[in-house]
Amino acid sequence: MAQTSTTTTARGAQRRHDELRQMLTERGRLLSDEVHGQLRGVRADVAARSHDSQDDGELADNDLQDEIRLALIQLKAETLNKVNEALARLEEGRYGWCHECGGEIAERRLRALPFAVRCTRCEQVREAASQQTEARGRREAPLLHAAL
Repeated sequence: MAQTSTTTTARGAQRRHDELRQMLTERGRLLSDEVHGQLRGVRADVAARSHDSQDDGELADNDLQDEIRLALIQLKAETLNKVNEALARLEEGRYGWCHECGGEIAERRLRALPFAVRCTRCEQVREAASQQTEARGRREAPLLHAAL
């Protein structure tokens, strides 16, 4: 009987592993397609505009739009890198474990944020510490300006 429950548990773990791999792979494929498609779009727009005669205002506006589009592409590319890192952790058997406390990351969290590296509790602690640091910096900034 013990062997049956061990086999059932192993099958469940393998099924979860396969589902997570499929979810991460699909998310990565979609992000990769978006990044490459948007880069092609920016390049095509820049090439098309290079033949237009534009005044300084139009050039500045187009440059700003291109910078915004490229920043958004960069964010998606960073997310793609996180997904690829999560896939590597999955294959290494490290996926779903918190980098801070070593505890298991809740499946609901992983489904919502499949590349999460911290459990909810550790992420909350990290965010609170970050907010305190930012608040301290804002309080000290006027003092620095006054000293100058």
